[in-house]
Amino acid sequence: MQLPNRLRTPYILQILQWVADPVGYMEKAAQQHPDIFTTVLVGSQDPWIFVNHPQAIQEILANDRKKFVAPSKKNKILQPLIGDYSVIMLDGERHKRRRQMVMPSFHGERMRSYGQIICQITEKVFSQLPTNQPFLARTAMQDISLQVILEAVFGLYEGERCQQLKHLTALMLDLFRSPRTSSFLFFPILQKDLGAWSPWGKFVRVREQIDQLLYAEIASRREKPNPNSIDILSLLMSARDEEGQPMTDQELRDELLTLLFAGHETTATAMAWALYWIHHLPEVREKLLQELDSLGENPDPMSIFRLPYLTAVCHETLRVYPVGMLTFARVVQEPVELMGYVLEPQTTVVGCIYLVHQREDLYPQPKQFKPERFLERQFSAYEFIPFGGGSRRCIGEALALFEMKLVLATLMSHYQFVLADHQPEAPRRRGVTLAPARGVKMLITGRRALQESQLILAST
Repeated sequence: MQLPNRLRTPYILQILQWVADPVGYMEKAAQQHPDIFTTVLVGSQDPWIFVNHPQAIQEILANDRKKFVAPSKKNKILQPLIGDYSVIMLDGERHKRRRQMVMPSFHGERMRSYGQIICQITEKVFSQLPTNQPFLARTAMQDISLQVILEAVFGLYEGERCQQLKHLTALMLDLFRSPRTSSFLFFPILQKDLGAWSPWGKFVRVREQIDQLLYAEIASRREKPNPNSIDILSLLMSARDEEGQPMTDQELRDELLTLLFAGHETTATAMAWALYWIHHLPEVREKLLQELDSLGENPDPMSIFRLPYLTAVCHETLRVYPVGMLTFARVVQEPVELMGYVLEPQTTVVGCIYLVHQREDLYPQPKQFKPERFLERQFSAYEFIPFGGGSRRCIGEALALFEMKLVLATLMSHYQFVLADHQPEAPRRRGVTLAPARGVKMLITGRRALQESQLILAST
């Protein structure tokens, strides 16, 4: 089989480039082969085919579970963080059944009930930050997003267990905050517990403490169930599969870890990027303020969620630097033609989200932040894919977008900010995601009154 556009760089150099500078690695490869190329990734010397042409993405996702499947073994880089039994790590019918059990927790009235929680947490976190002193938006957003997860997912509002979970989760994720420390996820040979002083040993011990807290919370809920609770853990514990069976403690633990890590870390990064772009480009800020102020004081969360320009700002944020760079890998099940190449069974293909979002033919001047793109054109599910697609599309998409919009609306309506660092932010690997390298350093210059924007409206 002739693999499409195989990169000639030696295997070990490709791995090092991918871990240290994923954006540079992808862009250099796309300059040589714009639509499709073959590379290798950490953990196996088997070739991976990177695809970023929308038609090829459509071919893959439209034939999910048929010509292509997403086996959990291709996601093993996540196993140390989330275990073996979360929806991400399951295959075939088991994955389908678990997804059907989990999905209802993230839609409809459930989302509405979290609106006030999100706004209150946002105000609480930022009211504690001093005026005219630098803070890192990435850190503040992580505080908000983690607290939202603890309240909406776990139903934990206060208490020692809540504070311990908050501290330990932030500590664990900080272990993978740079390309160097992220390498422990990509190179299994480094995953050696050499004692509490060693990087992996520290990770293992923090994970054990988190496990103790999660299992204690599950046991407490089983002992004293509350049928009126609306948090996601309660919903998961009451869920039943087609055979009427509930999730085991270990299955619940793995789902909770997935929501804890994948659910809050990615959203925090996206919100930090959004704050950066809004204040890096004054015209974006002014348009957003005008739209927000059109709702008056104390708007309904669902009214905020439906705002078109706010939605466009969020979408453009997720386009320029998508937090997740790749879709879940798929494995070819039968001979299939893709972009003129015949791929044999067991070939691994992956959609490159970052490169799709950087295509000049879809997004003219793709490096520029232009929310108007999403007001002028409707992009397909194969052209704009920040949450992946097909059977592995992110379950938490609705909650992530809801939280992102409400947090940004609350902050922009109530506070005045400026960027404290005038150097442009750049993306850097943080675990398996892309995050702002400097964390978006900002200042709160004061509270903001509605009258300020009304003056803006009057002068336009």
